[in-house]
Amino acid sequence: MDAMPSAPLAGRVVLVTGVSRRRGIGHAVARRLGGMGAGLFVTHHRAHDEAQPWGADDLSAVLGSLREAAPRVADLAADLADPGAPEAVVEAAVAAYGHVDALVCVHARSGSDGPLSALDPAWLDAHWQVDARSTLLLTRHFAAQHDGRPGGRVVWFGSGQHLGPMPSEVAYTAAKGALIGALPTVAAELAERGILLNAVNPGPVDTGHLPPKEDFPGFDVAFPLGRYGAPDDAARLVAWLVSDEGAWMAGQHLSTEGGFRRG
Repeated sequence: MDAMPSAPLAGRVVLVTGVSRRRGIGHAVARRLGGMGAGLFVTHHRAHDEAQPWGADDLSAVLGSLREAAPRVADLAADLADPGAPEAVVEAAVAAYGHVDALVCVHARSGSDGPLSALDPAWLDAHWQVDARSTLLLTRHFAAQHDGRPGGRVVWFGSGQHLGPMPSEVAYTAAKGALIGALPTVAAELAERGILLNAVNPGPVDTGHLPPKEDFPGFDVAFPLGRYGAPDDAARLVAWLVSDEGAWMAGQHLSTEGGFRRG
């Protein structure tokens, strides 16, 4: 068995969306892939974070952290609720690097959601636009620029919505469920072009919005390893899928949850 090279993604370019907070999964994914030698093109949408309880991060610090790990970093502010944003993002990445080898869609909309009894049409539309439509369009435009060279990869993110209830997140789970429902169909089409599409369910990850475990009734039962997931737990799985080690995976929705027990 051959050993993995020290920089297995050297010479490749990865586009990662949702990279706006150092505590976020997007940052962990980008930093890990950059550490494997990939050139990075990342997107962020600071206005979204500013509207959340956890607030926005220092963008210069986020990008500085990536530059410590990656050989090259380029970025673009993008509101992926805009129907034209996915094409603009891919065009900007191609303009910066000439070609993009892999796409990792980590972005998601938070807030503006609730139970079925309070469901608002605007909530459904907003989550569909960001959590499903933009990912499908990013994938379309990524595939259009891909020239068939080895290493073509796309990774989507689910949220375990197929494994159990997510109370008061009807709009979010509906959009993510639609996206993951399309996974086998899109993966089959992309495989014919030498691009491998898979999805990751990161489980409950502590990105700054989960309560302290002392305030979580039944924490020890729900989390048998004694902790929440960390952003890098999901990043390690993404790194494997994007690398040549994941060259025989296509159309799979993989969970990395540390034995998380629902209910």
